[in-house]
Amino acid sequence: MNAKSAGLSGKVILITGTTSGLGRHFALTLAAAGARVAVTGRREDRLQNLCAEISSKGGAALPLALDVQDVQSIRQCVERCETEWGPIDILVNNAGVNGAARAIDVTPEIYDELFGTNLRGAYFMSTEVAKRMMARYRSNPEVTGKIINIASAAANVLLPGLTLYNMSKAGMAMMTRALAREWARQGVSVNAINPGYIETELNAEWFHSEKGKAQIATFLRRRLNQANDLDGALLLLCSEGSAIMTGSIIDVDDGQSLLALG
Repeated sequence: MNAKSAGLSGKVILITGTTSGLGRHFALTLAAAGARVAVTGRREDRLQNLCAEISSKGGAALPLALDVQDVQSIRQCVERCETEWGPIDILVNNAGVNGAARAIDVTPEIYDELFGTNLRGAYFMSTEVAKRMMARYRSNPEVTGKIINIASAAANVLLPGLTLYNMSKAGMAMMTRALAREWARQGVSVNAINPGYIETELNAEWFHSEKGKAQIATFLRRRLNQANDLDGALLLLCSEGSAIMTGSIIDVDDGQSLLALG
């Protein structure tokens, strides 16, 4: 699957967590495929810069302030997106934090921050957008919606030192299946992608250090994945090529989880 074959021209796609990392890359990728992308996050200056970059390449982007931990912010963001651009065709739940810490050092505040972003935020984004998708489907059964959750290999295998992250991503995987089952006859498909270790601006310094390089040497193919390695799976799930997919969780980790599984 590539940008030309995805058939996303004119589709309205709302992506959470686009101020950096994978979310930013996803916005650029989907805009290049012809979609109109609503980019969201708390750092509005970064959203404006991302929109300018997308526009300079001939794409269409709409910056929307969003704090996924705040249900009212979620409602306002979704409402503004649909007021300015019309119905949301696809939601990409990408916003997340890793919460690296020993379990005994985790405070209630750290716990609430991570789960509020990684799981609670994705849940209420999904339900707010799905209500609208379902209403359109009742009026026209040919119009369906898609929700794509960006989970992690941590949904299936243990990543040491990331207890809360593991817990939240396992929860996201189960949420994907549960919502897919509940909404299967209501015009909403729900799928997920489990990335492995991907180089982003947040971890680049670590993976270029000696300890980071030693970690890469333990990976099955002795290499670190890049954001564009996820493009094929993302474009597939956004496209009509995934019309009969719901409740699917696609591992895109270069085999990294195979070693963890033994």
